[in-house]
Amino acid sequence: MGSWSGTRRVRDAIGAVCVAVACLLVPLGVLAGWAAYGLADTGRYVRAVTPLADDPAVREAVADAVGDEVVRELETRTAGDSAVGPFVRDAIESFTRTDAFRTAWEAGNRAVHDAVLHALRDDTPSGGPVTVDLAPVTAQVRQRLEADHMPYAHRIPVAHTEVPVVRAEDVAGLRQGYRLLGAAALWLPLTAAALAVTGVAVAASRRRTLTAAGLGTALGGALLALAV
Repeated sequence: MGSWSGTRRVRDAIGAVCVAVACLLVPLGVLAGWAAYGLADTGRYVRAVTPLADDPAVREAVADAVGDEVVRELETRTAGDSAVGPFVRDAIESFTRTDAFRTAWEAGNRAVHDAVLHALRDDTPSGGPVTVDLAPVTAQVRQRLEADHMPYAHRIPVAHTEVPVVRAEDVAGLRQGYRLLGAAALWLPLTAAALAVTGVAVAASRRRTLTAAGLGTALGGALLALAV
């Protein structure tokens, strides 16, 4: 009788350990899946960053960056005529408050997200950085300046400008991390399910172990929801 009681305790202990580990793996697996697949959703990313186009600080930063580049090119092509600088910056600041800028902002962020995802998912080794071409944005800026009849606007070059968004030395590490997330999103839930089934099967008090598994999973999900 004592031997049977001891065996039951051992089985219940093994079942409890398996269920406890499974309950810990469930929220981790869900989090890994959300990170691997949710953050890789280009549409969701674009929807998240779209409101930033209305942020004055963002508009000012974009106007400064684009304005400096346009003024530099114009001064090169107009024999150093610095008088165009204030007009260019005023026109670009005005452009950042238009629907066209919001469209360009969405298109630019979509291109950046696509470029990063392509680099993370590409199996071929690459020695260069992840870049995005800003020519479409520059073209819209020039069209706006030409519509405002700004002098020399037609001289703004619309060349393919590859701007790095991820440094070459960071690509390999990011790719490895992305693949690790993908593997975790697949194997953590499967491992959790296998451990939960094993724990319930091994335990002598199966009903109590099954109840504990359900409560533990619910608790883990609630804590994950609060954390997110």
